[in-house]
Amino acid sequence: MSKATTPGNQGKNPGKQKSGGVLFRALNFIEWAGNKLPDPAVFFLLGLIGTWVLSWFLSGVEFTERLPNQTEPIRIVNLLTLEKFAEFLSTMVTQFTGFHPLGVVLVALLGVGVAEASGFLNACLKSMLNITPNQLLTPMLILVAIVSHTAADAGYVLVIPIGGVMFYAAGRHPLAGIAAAFAGVSGGFSANFIPSGIDPLLAGLTQEGAAIADATRAVNPLCNWGFTAASSVLIIAAGWFLTDVVVEPRLKGTAVDGDPDEMPKIAELTSRDRLGMWLGIASVLFGVLLLAAWAWPGDSALRAAPGEGEQAGSLTSMRPPAPLMNAIVPLIFLFFVVPGLVHGFVSGTFKSHRDAVKGMSRAMETMGYYLVLVFFAALFIGAFTQSNIGALLAIKGANFIRDSQAPPAVTIVGIILLSAMVNLLIGSASAKWAMLAPVFVPMLMYVGLSPELTQAAYRVGDSTTNIITPMMPYFPLVVVFCQRYVRETGIGTVVAMMLPFSITFLITWTLFLLGYWALGIPLGIQAPYTWSAG
Repeated sequence: MSKATTPGNQGKNPGKQKSGGVLFRALNFIEWAGNKLPDPAVFFLLGLIGTWVLSWFLSGVEFTERLPNQTEPIRIVNLLTLEKFAEFLSTMVTQFTGFHPLGVVLVALLGVGVAEASGFLNACLKSMLNITPNQLLTPMLILVAIVSHTAADAGYVLVIPIGGVMFYAAGRHPLAGIAAAFAGVSGGFSANFIPSGIDPLLAGLTQEGAAIADATRAVNPLCNWGFTAASSVLIIAAGWFLTDVVVEPRLKGTAVDGDPDEMPKIAELTSRDRLGMWLGIASVLFGVLLLAAWAWPGDSALRAAPGEGEQAGSLTSMRPPAPLMNAIVPLIFLFFVVPGLVHGFVSGTFKSHRDAVKGMSRAMETMGYYLVLVFFAALFIGAFTQSNIGALLAIKGANFIRDSQAPPAVTIVGIILLSAMVNLLIGSASAKWAMLAPVFVPMLMYVGLSPELTQAAYRVGDSTTNIITPMMPYFPLVVVFCQRYVRETGIGTVVAMMLPFSITFLITWTLFLLGYWALGIPLGIQAPYTWSAG
């Protein structure tokens, strides 16, 4: 690969790329309008206040919709009472500290800080760039982003910022690299060659829904594996095209004006750097072998406890939770700290343990703004969930599809679209499916469609709008990653950048599922398309 040019030169002419016709003008308008919103932290604060007011207004309205397995209709909880405000104040700290992405991000970045300060990441990325042709950088990055789903939320913390670094080092716009990685990690969340923890989790909820129509109906945890593996090819191809043809050309007029001290750089390697890198990689492989040896026995402490449900003894079970799944983030921490230390002392970057601690400290220093965003985002999402507004909208949409009595193919498309819309309001894939599966799964079984097909449709809709909703817990983190390179990045910038991915994935993936169905290709293991009673 040729030596990287300086991406900062791309921004000498401020403002957005004006060519490109209607599409670019529409995206520029979306970015302009989105960035007219307040600072993201204030945006979440206003969303919190708006949720309070809306909950007060709707709390007096009688609704007939019911949550699954509930006998009473949904009631909107009024959050503007003195009791609820007292509860809000008393739980404010725990809502912030208990916000799921917060611990994931901070613990993982402690390890990344050591690996980055030692030069281990620099050496690995430089080596990858040397062997990867520039024209194949985008599909390679999206492939890595898709595979990262296997390690839970690791892709958000690791792959997305690496996308920016790699594109920046290759002389390409760093925001395009972040966009491609974000599209693979989050927009293509249900595409993966390798099964992950979300597969048994969703299958368990699907089986609970199927039991409403047929108590004996079992759902294999890998019932969608064939479809999700094939979908990986679709996401890589579509993401590659959109990044190189739509997103990056539009970013040509966006100045890279971040603080040079905060923008990661990839330096040339010395012989000691290369030795440190290979010894660091060897330490990772040795750690993987130790982990595999620990996890292999049937009675391993890393497996789900025996005698606790169908997933007992599984390494990937989420219900009951397998200790291995709960240990993903600490393992990420170790798999960066250990090679970082090895590389640091071998290459001479680290002289003492204090250098490693300084690396962790520098990683935390860059998270100041993210902590502010997470504080207000956690309060907003918590209030929105507690109010039941999101649940009401989800059930109303599900009931509308049920009552429409549309043909099977139209119903599947309707489920995809509804899942995509609900995803704009409720971020958790399992939380949404816990509400929707008891409605969707038996409803489609009664018209002859299998639970596995319904789950596949839900997964398509659930993935495609992740990348355009601030309700997605990691969305603020992506804004922070972009601000390292373009200081004025706001919600509108990220939404406009990701909207082409979202719309294209939604359309092409829906057609892909319909074509998959029409050809009768198995969705996965023990996964028919039809169901009949008896």
